[in-house]
Amino acid sequence: MAHSSAKRPNFLIIVADDLGFSDCGCFGSEIRTPNIDKLGDYGVRYTGFHAAAACSPTRAMIMTGTDHHIAGLGNLIEWTTQTGQNFVKGSKFTTAPQRGQPGYEGYLNERVVTLPEILRDDGYHTMMSGKWHLGLKPERSPHARGFERSLALLPACSNHYGWQPDEEKQGNYPSFLEKSVIALHMEDDHYVKELPKDWYSSNGYGDRMLEYMKEWKESHAERPFFAYLPFSAPHWPLQAPKEFVDHYRGLYDDGPEALRQKRLANLVKLGMIKPHTKAHPVVADEVEGWDSMSEEERKLSCRAMEAYAGMVECLDHNIGRVVNHLEEIGELDNTFIMFMSDNGAEGAAYEAYPMIKGPLMEHLGKYYDNSYENIGAYNSFVWYGPRWAQAATAPSRLYKAYTTEGGVRVPCITRYPGLRNNQICDTFSTVMDICPTILQLAGIKHPAPTYKGREIVTMRGASMLSWLSGNEERVHAEDSVNGWELCGRGAIRKANWKAVFIPKPKGPEKWQLYDLSKDPGEIDDLADVEPKKLEELLEHWERYVVECGVVPLQPDLGTYMVATEEQMPENVWMEYEYWKPGALEEREKFMREPKKLRTAPP
Repeated sequence: MAHSSAKRPNFLIIVADDLGFSDCGCFGSEIRTPNIDKLGDYGVRYTGFHAAAACSPTRAMIMTGTDHHIAGLGNLIEWTTQTGQNFVKGSKFTTAPQRGQPGYEGYLNERVVTLPEILRDDGYHTMMSGKWHLGLKPERSPHARGFERSLALLPACSNHYGWQPDEEKQGNYPSFLEKSVIALHMEDDHYVKELPKDWYSSNGYGDRMLEYMKEWKESHAERPFFAYLPFSAPHWPLQAPKEFVDHYRGLYDDGPEALRQKRLANLVKLGMIKPHTKAHPVVADEVEGWDSMSEEERKLSCRAMEAYAGMVECLDHNIGRVVNHLEEIGELDNTFIMFMSDNGAEGAAYEAYPMIKGPLMEHLGKYYDNSYENIGAYNSFVWYGPRWAQAATAPSRLYKAYTTEGGVRVPCITRYPGLRNNQICDTFSTVMDICPTILQLAGIKHPAPTYKGREIVTMRGASMLSWLSGNEERVHAEDSVNGWELCGRGAIRKANWKAVFIPKPKGPEKWQLYDLSKDPGEIDDLADVEPKKLEELLEHWERYVVECGVVPLQPDLGTYMVATEEQMPENVWMEYEYWKPGALEEREKFMREPKKLRTAPP
């Protein structure tokens, strides 16, 4: 270990939800993020750090150091259980083949041991405050998977103020919304019956983490700590305290393309991209262009972006509270801090989704107040769409849920005295590297092949410590291979070569090939120019599919399995239907054991 102290380090892992690559000041943003910037200025800012293309898959990889298809989150369970959000209307493909398959349980399965379990067993005090999204039942909770103290949002998202209109409390909402509004939390081993009256997610998670840290200092300071702070912001609905949103009034009136150009220019100034880098063109055919929108539509769109910026600033404010506390108690320089986003910016335009737009928009119009002055408030419900998202992912292609760079390249910062600091680095690394890095810093061996009498998998990630210590030029070997798959979208990368498969309508529904060293925007398809290179990468893809247990949703992605009759029912694959009337009071009546159609390989 490069650190001079004999005391084992503490760890603080901070995750933002759907934060775009250039959404922090130290990554080129106009949004006020002084606390994140302070971490970035002292530490290492990564321009080659990669996550999965969506939230729970990334969180599974953080917790286990292995691929999300192995750990139980091969897809978001919300997307596996219901096809409508993932395929265009009339598509012959569905998520049904994944249902009941190993690796698609929707929670961290028994094939993996978690980072907090390992650290707790070796003497660390483990605590978490924020979004879990790795299981809904008590036996899947953070408490059950290694956290001694935890306040956890269990679903993918919720109203950030914990508010719902009375109509929804009676179970009346469109199917898309039912899993998106309820602030279902657990603290330690029990469900939270009621959140505080003044609840706002980022403030609440910051408050609870500070409580846990003070408790640690008073009662457990002889043990080092592992703290996990995964915010649910800035995931939609775009809501934030007015004092933060007001900082951005009028700032985005020139529209998303003007913002995109400013961000690109700032990235060049920071040295994060090369001058004359070609940015991928904006892909947003499903929504109106800025010039085609009415003045009122543009005003509402800008106000949504203002609310988003307020969410990011509030998140930063709470990061500052936690980091400042560590400094006050003399633990900052003995704490390895890592900040990152869980995927690219969220660019979905739900108002354009044929399967959900009618009922959703009607419901929001009736029970929420999305008027210009109210956007960002507790009773508003908006998102900002693909054009604003691609201002934040530029120069990369597309955004969250896609295996292009815009979906998987995320901002990342590490801070720890004695290691690399005050640098911007482009070394390729992934969220799977977090677990092995922390274990090496803590001096702990991963327990594979067994843990507490059951067989477990080894980590697929690599420790970053030799690179962080300055002993290696890169984290991974130059010829290392990394794969991504989500919802029938795939990618495989070796060195700077990357093959990408994006179905229609966002892609050509065939494998494309890019040289990222010359074309970071994934613009110039070299599949016809370099057929042997593509063939080589597709051989690696086939190995990735087998090794990780990917269930392909497109024939081009591997051996396609037609769904069986048992897999056809929709909305019966989640363990807890917490959104149904009475489910928050009589919980066990609404819990089930979904079918498992085959067992996992050893």
